[in-house]
Amino acid sequence: MRPQIIIICGPTASGKSSLAIKLARALDTEIISADSLAIYKRLDIGTAKPTKDELSLVKHHLVDVCEPTDNFSVSDFENLALPIINDLISRGKTPIICGGTGFYINSVLYKLSYGGSASNLEIRDKYFNLAKEEGADAVYNELLKVDPKSCEKIHKNDLVRVVRALEIYYSTGKQKSAQNDLLTPRYTYLALTPELSRETLYDRINKRVDVMLENGLVEEVKSLINSGIDKSHQCMQGIGYKETYDAIVANDYSTLADLIKLNSRHYAKRQITFFKKLENIQRIDVNNQDKINEIINIFK
Repeated sequence: MRPQIIIICGPTASGKSSLAIKLARALDTEIISADSLAIYKRLDIGTAKPTKDELSLVKHHLVDVCEPTDNFSVSDFENLALPIINDLISRGKTPIICGGTGFYINSVLYKLSYGGSASNLEIRDKYFNLAKEEGADAVYNELLKVDPKSCEKIHKNDLVRVVRALEIYYSTGKQKSAQNDLLTPRYTYLALTPELSRETLYDRINKRVDVMLENGLVEEVKSLINSGIDKSHQCMQGIGYKETYDAIVANDYSTLADLIKLNSRHYAKRQITFFKKLENIQRIDVNNQDKINEIINIFK
């Protein structure tokens, strides 16, 4: 059975976007971005968004869909992405989901069942109110105290599912992670990840950070700060932005480049670990045109 969608995932700076554009042009289809920073308007330099030229070649969805002041959860991504995917499939196209935010990708690949306990509105309201008063991080920290294993699977910005895990724990006395969650596939899919040596990947990350700083990352963050954005906003928690924000506040840029590179490499390790768990994922040399042609022919 031919896969319904293509997933292109993997660590930052690995060449996902260029591969996605090659496939999308050959298959006359569109790309859905699965990147937790690319969703924000005015966060351009530090996010490595598609360029104007790339956007003119292939239609991209879920880029620049919210303001820097907005919070955006995994559930928000799921609710926006699913109608786009289903529309493309209904028009006979193969959607390509491309990005490094694994929680976003999983949210559309699977219907997630988080435990089987009944609802407890009192507990639910308690933690949604806490989020309003102290932010999503405060709620996530509460879950860390009682069910750290669930925190390994739920993104801290996915407030709905963080609250649900707390609801399960305080309703049943049992951790959500101790219950059997069902992963019900929504689609058949082909998952691809660029094949790179660790040394090559780290070199690409380091060079990307240098280019971002040369292109004005500090000035971009200063502009965001001047418009009222501070570190309490979700967008400023992204790698590259939080380090630059701190450097601006301290007026000390001496270690900025090295710190962004270090944190980016650490993030890449976590991404590699996360995507290894994705079923049937295939490693692909993005420079191997013969292999890319094989994939194109499957869908043609």
